Amino acid sequence: MNKPLSQWRPETMPALVISRLGKLLMKRMDDSLKSVGVTTAQLPVLVALKNGERLTQKALAEFADVEQPSMAQLLARMERDNLIQREPSPTDGRSSLIALTDHAHGLLEPGRDALRLLDAEICADLTPEEHATLSTLLARVAARIEKTAD
Repeated sequence: MNKPLSQWRPETMPALVISRLGKLLMKRMDDSLKSVGVTTAQLPVLVALKNGERLTQKALAEFADVEQPSMAQLLARMERDNLIQREPSPTDGRSSLIALTDHAHGLLEPGRDALRLLDAEICADLTPEEHATLSTLLARVAARIEKTAD
């Protein structure tokens, strides 16, 4: 038996609230990072390579959980913008290793600052305890999703 439409309250369903929040946050994050010179889509690559790592396109696609063609397009734009550099793989002549450029390394801290400022802005109505609790709960939900996605 179907429940009446008046009992449909998506604002009480965390999964739907989180989905809406994710869409809103992506736009705000892109707006915040624009002044730094990076995009939200580039964050997984920046994170994966931040400590001087050199990885293949395949490894970066796996890390970012995107398809290879999408990663190829992203890396082409990042190379155009002087954020990454490619070098031949010493173990596989058919592939390249990708690393951040000095320019990209210089953008990491300003990018972190922009994200910290955004976090403070969007969580301004939360107490420090609520902020910590929200972070913990969201991390648990994310871990559950990752665990059940396999």
